[in-house]
Amino acid sequence: MNNRPLNSLRPTETLELESGLSLVPRIKLLLTVHRADKSVNPFDEWKFKRSLIDYIKSSFFITVPEEDLVIRKFKDLNKRKREEPVARGRLFVHDLGFLSKVISETEDDVERADKKFLEWRRGFVVKLDGIELNLEGTKFKLNVAVPVSDDFEGMKKEWEEIIAFGARGYQRSGRMQPDTIVLKGMPSRWFAETRVSSKPSMLVTHTIVSAIGKIRNLHVAEDNSVGDDADEEDIVSGLHCKIVVRFEKHKDFYDALKILCGRSLQKQGSRLKADYDVTWDKDGFFLDARHQIEERKRMPARGMGERDDGYRQHSRVSQFSSEEGQKRFKE
Repeated sequence: MNNRPLNSLRPTETLELESGLSLVPRIKLLLTVHRADKSVNPFDEWKFKRSLIDYIKSSFFITVPEEDLVIRKFKDLNKRKREEPVARGRLFVHDLGFLSKVISETEDDVERADKKFLEWRRGFVVKLDGIELNLEGTKFKLNVAVPVSDDFEGMKKEWEEIIAFGARGYQRSGRMQPDTIVLKGMPSRWFAETRVSSKPSMLVTHTIVSAIGKIRNLHVAEDNSVGDDADEEDIVSGLHCKIVVRFEKHKDFYDALKILCGRSLQKQGSRLKADYDVTWDKDGFFLDARHQIEERKRMPARGMGERDDGYRQHSRVSQFSSEEGQKRFKE
């Protein structure tokens, strides 16, 4: 595991975690496709993918594998108005080696490296946004945006405005700084106890997450809503989990959120990368005791004793310090 301070990690570097997991840097963009002419010809997803991949390679000298570009047309195209989109998708750039020309490998100033990376990504988005691709005489226009989950500066501005104006129940005080992160779409098996269960374990989750900061509270549960940009066919019950982690200090929260933005979770020996959704908690999850009651209501119908034991275990584990969690896990 990497023991370097999180604030010394550049945007193109990988962070090693426990259990063979690592946070690998990547660029993710959300795509929306509109018709650019009056044609009503069918939209061919494969042809559009090939055309866009070729355009990126010729214009930016970036090779995007087919599996890193997802394009899905809307099922109700015959019911949509002409100005409405015909497809949406996601573009990933995982091999960021070409950015070594932009961000020097000897760059010690992390803030400067972050700034250069964001400037390059912003320029990349601007050049891609609005392009028109001609598919055998039919033109389609592409709109591109950075997902909210990858926009750390945008989230930072949001909580600063909330603190300043006292919205959403926050007081006008610099001391009321956020300290809780919400992660959705994490593979449940990667946070489960090996050969014990496929469901996420509080203890394993604590050990993994504590690598990015000291934890005050932790909550993990099944998640059937991967993200705002996910398609229904991407969501399979029980495969993903939602993790809510409250850090001891705002600085730990700040560094962790910054690292989680713009990265995917990868497991050693697997080619699969988890495209999770990360945000900061605006609603005071751990400050509102009602969430515990609601979670218990959603638990499967089991014996009262089993439910109570699980609830007590959740409460006990969520209060572990980082040191206690790692010690028990290693045992």
